[in-house]
Amino acid sequence: MDREELRESFESLRRREFGRLDRLGQVYLDYTGSGLYAESQIEAHTRLLADHVLGNPHSVNPASMAATELVEEARARILSFFQADPEEYVVVFTSNASGALKLVGEAFPFRKGSLFTLLQDNHNSVNGIRSYADRRGARTVYLPLSPELRLSREVPIPPAVQEASLFAFPAQSNFSGVKHPLELVVEAQNLGYEVFLDAAAFVPTNPLDLSEVSPDYVAVSFYKMFGFPTGVGALLARKEAIRRLRRPWFAGGTVEYVSVQNRIHQFRVDAEAFEDGTLNFLSIAAVTPGLEFLAEVGMDRVRERVRQLTEVLLDSLRGLCHSDGSPLVEIYGPGDTTDRGGTVAFNLRGADGKIFPYANVEGAASVEGLSLRGGCFCNPGAGETAFDLPATEALRCFKAMPQGSFSLDELAQCIPEEVPVGALRASLGIVSTEEDLRRMTDFLGRYRDQSVPG
Repeated sequence: MDREELRESFESLRRREFGRLDRLGQVYLDYTGSGLYAESQIEAHTRLLADHVLGNPHSVNPASMAATELVEEARARILSFFQADPEEYVVVFTSNASGALKLVGEAFPFRKGSLFTLLQDNHNSVNGIRSYADRRGARTVYLPLSPELRLSREVPIPPAVQEASLFAFPAQSNFSGVKHPLELVVEAQNLGYEVFLDAAAFVPTNPLDLSEVSPDYVAVSFYKMFGFPTGVGALLARKEAIRRLRRPWFAGGTVEYVSVQNRIHQFRVDAEAFEDGTLNFLSIAAVTPGLEFLAEVGMDRVRERVRQLTEVLLDSLRGLCHSDGSPLVEIYGPGDTTDRGGTVAFNLRGADGKIFPYANVEGAASVEGLSLRGGCFCNPGAGETAFDLPATEALRCFKAMPQGSFSLDELAQCIPEEVPVGALRASLGIVSTEEDLRRMTDFLGRYRDQSVPG
């Protein structure tokens, strides 16, 4: 794709659909935290609400049927967007990607001898599944990362010795931007696992074709893809996989029959068995125009534009140095765009060699209208590897604190000061520009030749 044509096309899109960014002087570099909505999405949704009478879908009255039609239209559009065969996959609506992960975690038939295998690079909503695995006697296995925060191949994926074992990984790290190979899906399935692909950080800027790679479960969150609506995500699940799940409870909307006298119940089939209560039907209706907006722009074009900008960002950060030539910026993860997305984690190192507290830099950036993010981004495994945090140190600090009072702040006070506990994150998206990157690097350049205050 022609670089200049792409730049002009996306800058035109920004002026047309996201003009508020420049009107308000905002530099938005937190797309992994949330996408931004286009003005046309909001206009389309407003028209839809004004032109329809929509009621609770669980009925056959006109308002209910109108809402049901919109929900099913969104379901079909999601399958189409991800090239998922409706004969093979179903869409379960959830509140977000975390809700999709929890649904599978609580219902997965872990038992003694099962394995829950995952990368150290995973969101806490994936890490949390280990609680269900532990409770049922399964063993949790973490696969280590290389210094570049890619999956280390020094430790092979252990084969699942029995059924009911689960392998989970992110298509793209929300910490480092590393794109883990989708070939892991087939590799793990061949080793006896069902596979859960966390695609929440991947699909906002990359196409995902489920006709080419077929994980058993996929989690997505729509506000991360196109900003609006919030509170709606989805679990895309293979039908044969979802039918092996065993829910620990039932609720309105998930059952065909319940008897109080006899204490029996019958679940509905497939997606309906996992959608508790009334769906967020007014917001689900906004998913279709959001997906249509991205499809019209073209996900291949979005991916290439973000790749080009990521290259510029990495070069700009590497070019920031103190007068003695020492680097101002310490980047965590790959230094180039090979198998990496537009999420870049970094810290600023002062002229004295110490690291500036990320929260202080984040706060100063906010004053300048720059939206960065600071912390460990709900991904402690990638952070512990990136910061080379000794496990013994973290455990010592945890045990030394009163129960219920441990946080990143307490950890920072307990461990040696040269070891960071968090970082800054700049993440690029659909209408990021070279000017955004220039403003960010100009801001970071103010720390050149400064020492960290005592």
